[in-house]
Amino acid sequence: MRDSEKMIVRSLPLFADMAEDHLDEMLLGSFLQRFPATVVLFSESDHTDFLHVLVDGQVELYASANNREGTMTLIKPVATFVLASALTDGVYQMSARTLESSQILMIPAENVRTAMKKDRGFAQKSVLELAACYHGVVRAYKNIKLRTAVERLANYILVQNRRQGDTGVIKLPIEKRTLASMLGMTPENLSRAFATLKPYGIKVDGAEVRLEKPEDLETLAKPSALIDTH
Repeated sequence: MRDSEKMIVRSLPLFADMAEDHLDEMLLGSFLQRFPATVVLFSESDHTDFLHVLVDGQVELYASANNREGTMTLIKPVATFVLASALTDGVYQMSARTLESSQILMIPAENVRTAMKKDRGFAQKSVLELAACYHGVVRAYKNIKLRTAVERLANYILVQNRRQGDTGVIKLPIEKRTLASMLGMTPENLSRAFATLKPYGIKVDGAEVRLEKPEDLETLAKPSALIDTH
């Protein structure tokens, strides 16, 4: 493991407090690799061999059942994913694929479990990261259960507007097909939802979305601090 790669790992809160020797031991056998877009990194029900650290690019976590497929979440750098599966020595609960060219550090899952036993700082941070993931799942579940498709889209647009500088013009960071799946819709329903938002000042031109009446959109969306995060 080169020093530059070790610095990447150290930049993540999960690894920040690890003892140096424990970190070195955990990174034995790990490797950094670049994958082109649309590569499947692993499939749900496969045994978990690695903890993944996304260094650059974007990864989609998705699941399938009964000939249906749905986007569960998107991973952006720098972040780990599938920590729970790595710690439990179980199977991947979701599949993963790159949405663009991505650089990923893969740490052997067995090393992660050993570090959990040996390093108190890593164990504490692992609990905090898993708790944050749990809160994320609860927010996503509430978003699906308590809002209509139009309300989910409206709140997504408001969050993206805040993330992109509150300019009133946003660029959708993912394809509309992926966005529809992530919001629990079909692509056709997403198109209808965008059409429904036109009276609220939403204008769509390809991947660009304009918010001409943000106050009206907020009135419709009713954003909640317990669901929507910046």
